[in-house]
Amino acid sequence: MIQQTLQDVFGYQDFRPGQRPVIEAIVAGRSAAAIFPTGSGKSLCYQLPALHLPYLALVISPLLALMQDQLAFLSRHGIPAASLDSGQSREESTAVMEGVKRGDIRILMVSVERLKNERFRAFIQRVPISLMVVDEAHCISEWGHNFRPDYLKLPDYRRDFAIPQVLLLTATATQRVIDDMRTRFDIAAEDVTSTGFYRPNLDLEVAPVPAAERPRRLVEWLRPRVEHGIPQPTIVYVTLQQTAERLAAYLAKTGLPATAYHAGLNGERREAIQRDFMAGHTPCIVATIAFGMGIDKADIRNLVHFDLPKSIENYSQEIGRAGRDGRPSKCLMLAGRDHLEVLENFVYGDTPEHHGIRRVIDDLRAAGRQWELMLNTLSRHSNIRPLPLKTLLVQLELRRLIAPRYSYFADYRFRLEVEPEALINHFQGERRAFVQAILDASSRARTWYSLDFAALEALGGERGLDTRRSRVITALDYFVEKGWMVLESKQMTEVYEVLSAGIDPESLTDELFAYFRDKEQAEIDRLHAMLSLFESESCLSRRLADWFGDTRAPEHCGHCSACRGEVAHLPPAEPATPLATQDIDALCAPFLQRLSEAGEGHPATADLLTRFLCGITTPLFTPMKARKLPGFAALEGYPYVEVRQRLAEHLAG
Repeated sequence: MIQQTLQDVFGYQDFRPGQRPVIEAIVAGRSAAAIFPTGSGKSLCYQLPALHLPYLALVISPLLALMQDQLAFLSRHGIPAASLDSGQSREESTAVMEGVKRGDIRILMVSVERLKNERFRAFIQRVPISLMVVDEAHCISEWGHNFRPDYLKLPDYRRDFAIPQVLLLTATATQRVIDDMRTRFDIAAEDVTSTGFYRPNLDLEVAPVPAAERPRRLVEWLRPRVEHGIPQPTIVYVTLQQTAERLAAYLAKTGLPATAYHAGLNGERREAIQRDFMAGHTPCIVATIAFGMGIDKADIRNLVHFDLPKSIENYSQEIGRAGRDGRPSKCLMLAGRDHLEVLENFVYGDTPEHHGIRRVIDDLRAAGRQWELMLNTLSRHSNIRPLPLKTLLVQLELRRLIAPRYSYFADYRFRLEVEPEALINHFQGERRAFVQAILDASSRARTWYSLDFAALEALGGERGLDTRRSRVITALDYFVEKGWMVLESKQMTEVYEVLSAGIDPESLTDELFAYFRDKEQAEIDRLHAMLSLFESESCLSRRLADWFGDTRAPEHCGHCSACRGEVAHLPPAEPATPLATQDIDALCAPFLQRLSEAGEGHPATADLLTRFLCGITTPLFTPMKARKLPGFAALEGYPYVEVRQRLAEHLAG
């Protein structure tokens, strides 16, 4: 059956390694996990079963960009699939939802954030679903790279939507992460398929090059690959957006056509660059890691890391984009320790301060039985970045102190496309009175109405109407579908039930602060494990496979720089002026004055001042306009821990 579908629909004569057992498990009604290297055919593991399942396959992804190639592939093979995203028009999203409700669409792709939208949840709860597919599933584990707290809620969503089966897909997961994923979704060990991480066609080279010489060395390495004959498709990865722009310009000046790609470009420009690269019109992209996620280009011949990657997992994922057609491809790491401080600063900037955690806990304790919060507001109040703040909330959940109940948009406003009387006249009896109550509970400013849910609830009580929020949201969406209304929503509010009032705030703050410091150290250790890999005297391919618990790689691959006897010793960063010579008081003075003027009660801690001097942004810095102050990023070339130590001593003295 599945063999016939493989040939008739997809045009393949046989499965790739690992695909058959995963597909057989799904078609047989079991949940499964597929850990395949990038480009090894993970997507087929849900695309084919979706044609044999009775209901919808719901695909969850961390990025909408990951979906576009898959949707194009499905369209070419006549498989009805669609996505929902914020860039769609009302007509487009309505058409998708109608297709899902009718059963015409077999595969629906959404970002993980879409599941927080109460309008979407109200819609999807009315749709029978056979399979939840979790792409980049390693994001669910706090022990892996790219941890996404929103992913931790997926097991709850699965229960809420009564989805019988789950398929987890990832290219990079250590054994600890695999065990974590499997436990959360109750997947049997025998239904986890890993095909190994060894790629015999990738030549891995680590070339230790000082920072000042790196652009020239890159040109020397690229020129014969891009200029002679047909240019070889090439990606050069960098960490920072400004590096992408500067390096692309430098390459262009030397006569090598290159285009910068990063998240700072508008969506239309990014799509155009991606299209040109896929079509072969642009041979070389200089990109941050925003580029390449989900790129299904089989013939990438060269992949260069101009800066250090963020982790071994990131390195593995990024080099996995080269040579997907099985032909030889080159992966060059122009390595040095000069960029290490930048990567470490990303880590240190995500660690909440002790007093910030205490602010969150005090907010929780003051909430009573129900805690309503807006993430951005709480982020600024606590000076904790949104992602670690989400992680903090998850930790409170895991300690059974709070339980998520629902999310809603605090503000709904709408514009009527018909006269109010015409809208009301579409209904009779109780429904007519219900629609009248919605309009009566909405204040009008020119063309836009703002809906007051509290006023609507009171009117419902007075008039004997069912004005439950879920019913109101369903009605508003129905009006939009009919073209009678344009609806806007904003101010996402998270609602938690407070499970325990007996919180010892000091000990809990200490415990959570220690958790984040442990996580911080684990991330720093991960960076140094990556440096150790690059400086290895033994086979790089084998060391890389060992990191993921894969023992199937050869002891000596014969196609890496270590096997060729080229052991790398990464050059250190250029020595900076001794930190002791820096005038800390002068550098901090403008910031301390602005902090005092802000009047929000944030103490001038060693960490806060270090983040200012090292150029690490925090939620507090935005309203303070701290980036424009003299002293911001003045010490960004120094290790964070050294600056913090100096400031701690300075404050103590």
